Amino acid sequence: MNLETILYIVIAAIISLVVTVFIYGYKTKYSNTLAWIFGVLRFTTLFSILLLLINPSLDSQSYTIEKPKLPVIVDNSFSIVALNQAQQSSNVIAALRKNKALNKKFDVSYFKFGTEFQLLDTLSFDKKNTNISNALTSISELFDSQIAPTILVTDGNQTLGADYQYINSKLPHSVYPIILGDSIQYQDLKIQSLTSNRYSFLKNKFPVEAIVSYNGKGSVTSDFVVTKKGRVVYRETVSLSQTNNTHVVSFSLPAQSVGLQDYTVTIKALEQEKNKVNNTKGFAVEVIDQTTNVLVVSDILHPDLGMLKNAITTNQQRSVTFIKPQDAASVINDYQLIILYQPNRAFAAVYKQLQKLKKNTFVFTGVHTDWSFINTVQSHYTKEVVNQNERVTANLNTNYGAFGISPIGFADFPPLQTKFGSLSINTPNQTILEQYVDGIASESPMLATLEIDATRHAIWDGEDLWKWRAQSYRDTQSFEDFDSFIGKMVQYLGSNKRRSRLEVSGNSFYYNNTPIKISAQYFDKSFVFDPRAELEITVANRKTKKSTTYPLLLKNNFYEVDLNTLDAGSYSYTISVRDQQISRSGSFTILEFNIEQQFSNANSKSLQRLASKTNGAAYYPEQINALINQLITNQSYVSTEKIQQKAVPLIFIKWLLGLIALCLSIEWFIRKFNGLI
Repeated sequence: MNLETILYIVIAAIISLVVTVFIYGYKTKYSNTLAWIFGVLRFTTLFSILLLLINPSLDSQSYTIEKPKLPVIVDNSFSIVALNQAQQSSNVIAALRKNKALNKKFDVSYFKFGTEFQLLDTLSFDKKNTNISNALTSISELFDSQIAPTILVTDGNQTLGADYQYINSKLPHSVYPIILGDSIQYQDLKIQSLTSNRYSFLKNKFPVEAIVSYNGKGSVTSDFVVTKKGRVVYRETVSLSQTNNTHVVSFSLPAQSVGLQDYTVTIKALEQEKNKVNNTKGFAVEVIDQTTNVLVVSDILHPDLGMLKNAITTNQQRSVTFIKPQDAASVINDYQLIILYQPNRAFAAVYKQLQKLKKNTFVFTGVHTDWSFINTVQSHYTKEVVNQNERVTANLNTNYGAFGISPIGFADFPPLQTKFGSLSINTPNQTILEQYVDGIASESPMLATLEIDATRHAIWDGEDLWKWRAQSYRDTQSFEDFDSFIGKMVQYLGSNKRRSRLEVSGNSFYYNNTPIKISAQYFDKSFVFDPRAELEITVANRKTKKSTTYPLLLKNNFYEVDLNTLDAGSYSYTISVRDQQISRSGSFTILEFNIEQQFSNANSKSLQRLASKTNGAAYYPEQINALINQLITNQSYVSTEKIQQKAVPLIFIKWLLGLIALCLSIEWFIRKFNGLI
């Protein structure tokens, strides 16, 4: 309470006293006893009212006892079942819940994790991946400034995320792992990894690479076998030892028939092996009998040409050939898409052949383009230029509807160069990228598509696109986003398929430990993307005939569904639009691969290392009582008394209002009793 407030209170007391003395001490008509009683009551009433008007703040303190936190995080992945530790895990949780001394000392909370970190309700042990580092980091964020030793119930086998034994610098709390699983190292042969192409062309060969690893003593020899529908298509003898415990098997297989081809890779198990599930893995290759052949015609050398080749051939179903314009006319008919890079008068024969054969084209223009020639050789678009260049940037037209485009940061990409002037398109078209000059829309398209007489065309007015691909890599550490955009352009332009109001995109096969997503686009009768539609997909298992319907959710300018809950198997599906007689059907296969079954024992070394680095200790389930006793007796984990101090305004003190009411009531009663009212 400051000095000014104290002064006001003193003044209020003096005023109350003066008024009381004047009323009951100066020429009073009451007896001395009544005068004193009325004076005390009136002084108390006036002083209390003035105090309420001054409303000073009083310091108030409250005390609370806060127990230390004890988060318990439990591994809910399938590897716990694979190691026969589900019951042990449940027993550990039951022991922690039942111990009264532990729950009296700590505020215990329970969480579970697989791929994601969640509150614990029930344990299903069905998660397909384990991310221990994410669970530990989440706990450290939840209990950042509190005393919170952490109990980690897991087998220590992680399939996602950073290596948890090296994140101790981010963990402010001690970690006490309870190790589920056998720490004994058994002899184990397994296929560590398996890679192959997703696609192959008919009558070509596709490469396969497998890494076989061995855990155990001594030397072993086993057969590495690849089968297709029970028939052996490749065999190799593999020798491994304790020191030379990995072997890379590289080979090629012929693509002899079109469609999805399933293969099974097996390393023959040893007699003493405990876990034989990791001796077998499956993979699939989709064999196609055609490719999109792209012909790039250019009269100059430019970095954009290398960008186009790299971006287009990211998809192995596409090939790129470069040729000079004087040699192109005779081979145009062998390609599905013709890219014309910065045309000039040397392209005259090329344009004549394109019109004759009705080929799809993708034209790139820039500072080396002869617009006088282009304006005369075709009539679909024109540009009146002057002998001056300008730098232009782009902005994505989110209403573009021919195919789905995800925003990849076009507005933040470096400027492109082009001839000064406005591009005019004279036939029906759709703009993908709008052109901006110095941040102002020029009302001229940078990239647009046209459909003319059952052919598809595009024009991109701007050079130095290689800078965009480089910038996309700098932003995302991957070329994938930009290459996917170019790939969609090539896919659209490389086909003359009639447009449908419902376009569906998905793979023919998925692995069940990867995202299983199918996307679709729906257009209205004017072929404008409709974001208000309600799409749903009905998925049926071809073997069990069981079908399930899921809604597709709007994402940017397409609809998408996540089918990761489906089991391995072969499925057919139908996507339909509610209240519309429009649907599309397809099929896909989910291949079995459970990485959580690849482990033969607990990763006790990593868990013990984690415990040591965080000043904790590792235990096994049968040592749960020892862990509980250590936590209870550890003097570092004690309850803390917290004092909360706050200023409370006098007006919130209810008893003062009661005192005023009481004084007034007593005064009224005495006056009434003595007949003074």
